Amino acid sequence: KMNKTKRYNTLIILTSIAIPVVVAILFRVRIPNVEPLDQLPPIYATINAFTAVLLVVALVAIKKGQRILHERIMKVNILLSLAFLVMYIAYHMTSDPTPYGGADGMRVLYLVILISHIVLSIILIPLVLLAYAKASLSDFIGHKKIARFAFPIWLYVTVTGVVVYLMISPYYG
Repeated sequence: KMNKTKRYNTLIILTSIAIPVVVAILFRVRIPNVEPLDQLPPIYATINAFTAVLLVVALVAIKKGQRILHERIMKVNILLSLAFLVMYIAYHMTSDPTPYGGADGMRVLYLVILISHIVLSIILIPLVLLAYAKASLSDFIGHKKIARFAFPIWLYVTVTGVVVYLMISPYYG
């Protein structure tokens, strides 16, 4: 078990570093002669909303002792988050950044929400992976300790992802 834990921890560290670095690099890449994938932002905002709802459903399931249902929903949430990430990268590789066009006070609010969303989404990666690893190793006490931090952060990230989309969507070109 210790060997598996060590392998998981190494993978978690590497993945937690690689994802933000790769996203930051790809965020600057534009694929030439490709139509912008303008249909993606409402799709990935919807994925965020759906993930937020499923996070709450998964919490209710585990509180009711429905471990298998909880596990299945959380796997779906991880897959939805990966789908979001792929679409987010694809959109930004085919589209120029959209500046926020609202009033100055709203711009400050938008930036506070956006920056906290981005920072917490980066912090969330190792938390989700560690919680998943603990559960897969049947370390449910360790899983619960991590999930207590991961859940509210994940919920905040998904909800603010929708809020950011709603705030920026009027300014898409």
